[in-house]
Amino acid sequence: MQQRPAIQDHRPIHIIGGGLAGSECAWQLARRGHAVVVHEMRPVRSTPAHKTDAFAELVCSNSLRSDDPHHAAGLLKREMEAFGSLIIGAARDAAVPAGSALAVDRDRFAAAVTRRLADQPGIEVRRGEVEALPIEAGEGDVVIATGPLTSDKLSQVLLGLLGDDYLYFYDAIAPIVDAESLDMNVLFAASRWDKGDGADYLNAPMDKAQYAAFYEALMAADVVTPHAFEQTRFFEGCLPIEEIARRGVDTLRFGAMKPVGLRTPDGTRPHAVVQLRQENLARSHYNLVGFQSRMTWGAQKRVLRMIPGLEQAEFVRLGQIHRNTFINAPTHLGVDYRLKAHPHVRIAGQLTGVEGYLESAASGLATALYLSAERRGQPAAPFPATTALGAMARHLTESEAKNFQPANINYGLFTPLLGRIRKKERRARYVARAQESLTAWMAGHGFVDERIDETVVTPLAPAAADAATQDGANPADVASTALSA
Repeated sequence: MQQRPAIQDHRPIHIIGGGLAGSECAWQLARRGHAVVVHEMRPVRSTPAHKTDAFAELVCSNSLRSDDPHHAAGLLKREMEAFGSLIIGAARDAAVPAGSALAVDRDRFAAAVTRRLADQPGIEVRRGEVEALPIEAGEGDVVIATGPLTSDKLSQVLLGLLGDDYLYFYDAIAPIVDAESLDMNVLFAASRWDKGDGADYLNAPMDKAQYAAFYEALMAADVVTPHAFEQTRFFEGCLPIEEIARRGVDTLRFGAMKPVGLRTPDGTRPHAVVQLRQENLARSHYNLVGFQSRMTWGAQKRVLRMIPGLEQAEFVRLGQIHRNTFINAPTHLGVDYRLKAHPHVRIAGQLTGVEGYLESAASGLATALYLSAERRGQPAAPFPATTALGAMARHLTESEAKNFQPANINYGLFTPLLGRIRKKERRARYVARAQESLTAWMAGHGFVDERIDETVVTPLAPAAADAATQDGANPADVASTALSA
């Protein structure tokens, strides 16, 4: 076992926000012996999307994207697991069938994270809205991990720190339906490309006439309009279906309603397909994959009930639109997630400009590791951009500031591979290089065989040899893959 240097700064680290990034950050710090104060405003004040006071509540989807070890998202998960990730561990414990994706039962997942943080010594939780940073410059460290729904008062604090170069975009939440209201005589169970157990999704097939009628109704539907003073700006990876549809009559058939990789029970290929993903272990609720929407609730009920098998659908939750906030990371953020102009303040989670639950948690993990090393008098070098953890920071800090936009983890963010490599070999080469780089980084910073309670941090395990070669075949990623192409 490697001996860690003693902690030199024992002042508590304040983490604002109990989402995935804040929870992962608090866990990593506390288990390494640091005192942590987590500030969470719920239930004193909630947000337009949250329903509970639990830590790490998922509000937009229950998917943490692909778990294929050769997919960029799968690689990022394994890098996080090398450091004993709270979020990935809880996700695996609460997993539900979702093909090659890692999807979870939301309630079980949030409950597990909340329980583990409560049981972890060294973490103090303070409930209530933060209206000013809890410490002044030079007196300690603050990690702001309030996510895309940062409160107005804290947004003003950030505006004061960063000036006018502080951005926002609109995001939309997908609907959830009650399983008992679905017509199982019409829907069929299958996974795209027969991944996972081969039947992890419910599928609503459409013929050409049904799709044309659905598209026409979608185009005519009323939508929620932002305030006049707000510019409508959507993140490309999470566009409302009606915005995608406006780009062309067949655009949805190359995204959320893509029929490729699916056959009906009689062997025919549908013209279009709507996939429904299991929301909980009881299979009582299903999420309409890729069907985030800003249609009015009345319009949603009318239009979505045109989907075969959903004619009598009862909606547990309808789609919503909300404003997401993020900073202009290339201007303000260092690779260690520290604000350049305010070294005692770090930003983690979607507020940085990473997109997605997985990426948010990963940024919280990285922030904690940098802070822990610094508090022990041995500041860590940045993760290499040949790793998934480093590639995320590369996007945040090296992108063009003028056109900066949030992004999910993908191999386009990594340092490019050298030489000519056949397409089917590229993912495996990215993974092998990332494993070598991360193992070297861990060894150089004292993380190999680091014992945290009863958990031993170990280098990345070799990826499975049978890498999937279907680019973008994961059902949970189909819409974002098509839109990013």
